[in-house]
Amino acid sequence: MTDVEAAARRFIADVWNARREESAYELIAEDCPGLGGTGPEATLAWHRERRAAFPDLRYKIVDVVAAGERVAVHWRAAGTHAGQFGPVPPTGQVVSYSGATFLRFDAAGRIVEVWSCNELFQLLQQLGVEMLPPTVVSGPGA
Repeated sequence: MTDVEAAARRFIADVWNARREESAYELIAEDCPGLGGTGPEATLAWHRERRAAFPDLRYKIVDVVAAGERVAVHWRAAGTHAGQFGPVPPTGQVVSYSGATFLRFDAAGRIVEVWSCNELFQLLQQLGVEMLPPTVVSGPGA
């Protein structure tokens, strides 16, 4: 049986931090959903996009909880905004934000599901993006 906590830590160390894309092909199942498709290549597409915006982005594991086929990883990330991030042009701003990633593994020890929750509002604030709530129009004809 695969040590899913060790595999999750390797995923973050190798794929997220060290950019060892070959590790993604060992760790990620072909049916794992990613950016615009499934499998290792689709998962790497998301990381390539994030790396284009933050080339020096580094993740630090804060806490890991593993049970059965599932692993939850609380992490902290920091990097310099040197490329386009969605609609936000490069600012040169160093950012730091937190998140949690939830992984599910199959019987062979490969990742079949990745789900993340990130403090993107905090990240966008650090980049100087002003976010205002939408204007609500009320009354007849609205």
